[in-house]
Amino acid sequence: MFTAFRQSTKSLSSNPVRTTLTTLGIVIGISTVILVLSAGAGFRNFVNDQIASLGTNTLVIATKVPPTTKNRASGPSTGIGTGNFNATIAITSLKVKDLEDIKKLGNVSNAYGMAAGQAVASYRNAKKSVMYFGASAARFDVDKGTLQDGRFYNEGEDKGAAQVAILGSKIANDMFGQDPPIGKYLRVGTLNFQVIGVYAPRNGELDDAVFIPLFTVQKKLLGIDHIIRGVVQMKNTELADATSEDIREALRRNHDITDPAKDDFTVATQADVLETLNTIFTGITLLLIAIAAISLVVGGVGIMNIMYVVVTERTAEIGLKKALGATNADILSEFLIESILVTVFGGFLGILFGGLLAWILSVVAVANGIAWQFTVPLYAIAIGVGVSGAIGISFGVLPARNASRLDPVEALRYE
Repeated sequence: MFTAFRQSTKSLSSNPVRTTLTTLGIVIGISTVILVLSAGAGFRNFVNDQIASLGTNTLVIATKVPPTTKNRASGPSTGIGTGNFNATIAITSLKVKDLEDIKKLGNVSNAYGMAAGQAVASYRNAKKSVMYFGASAARFDVDKGTLQDGRFYNEGEDKGAAQVAILGSKIANDMFGQDPPIGKYLRVGTLNFQVIGVYAPRNGELDDAVFIPLFTVQKKLLGIDHIIRGVVQMKNTELADATSEDIREALRRNHDITDPAKDDFTVATQADVLETLNTIFTGITLLLIAIAAISLVVGGVGIMNIMYVVVTERTAEIGLKKALGATNADILSEFLIESILVTVFGGFLGILFGGLLAWILSVVAVANGIAWQFTVPLYAIAIGVGVSGAIGISFGVLPARNASRLDPVEALRYE
């Protein structure tokens, strides 16, 4: 076996250009698999972190487009993250009053509403487009975020539509630099807001957001009286399903909905959100892996063709070895090892290249304010090595078997 391995490595090193080109399909396929699996792991970590920041004891109420036009209103988008969101319409039925009624439910400890928009923020010569979130003051009792400076706005400032703002750490740095932002005024759209707080870095998209009292956003920025999302904090998470149903019943009463199929809202636990996102991403992952598999098959066929060429080129050598006592098994193992070495070498290159691409992806994500953790799961590496080895065996066995079955007399006559 050692002799066969040595002869295989000698054969491959004698023609480095052909060896490199032969492995190209394997490199592309394996690197794609590694990138997809690494991105999947990073995505799941990111989603888990985002959900953990909200807390596992919360339910999310979001608007959705019902089968009727009763609660539709033409106009620009007033928020993000809504179910079945359509940029040409807004669902206007979800109100702050709905949350006030929901707070009266037995297993609900708190709730807050949100609206959102996008505008240009400016301070002196600094200017950038930002997302702003209108949130009830109760958000700061539910959310786990902490301030690095300043304070949260209170219920009085919210109900009074005060022009105050809390900044994410990134936008605070982009706008004010080394200048302390507390007490300064940041212009958002056409209004000036006094900065009263700055969030500690959270390594996410909220680092680049502005938080403003909900009533201020509704009355002064968007001119609306509805919200696009509500977050409900539960006392007992074991009663999540029952609480979700209680919330649905309360909203149906408030919205005059008798048929659940016509709900203009969704109620989901954080686990539901995670499961939905994981299902979507799993489907995308499988699709990309299927595309990568095509590349691997093409690479395998290329290896088979090259191995047939190698067998033809070394026919006389095979005949001489068999005449000197080499068995069919010796010849078979030599060419099969050569095929496996090519694919495993390509697999290792693919793992390195795929890992590099995954690292670049994480760097780009972090640079854009997304807390994307670079990771290459061990199972991804195991899959890369295992698949490349399996391709070497699958596509190398036929050429190797043909080589082992050559008649030594006929092989020695070959020129």
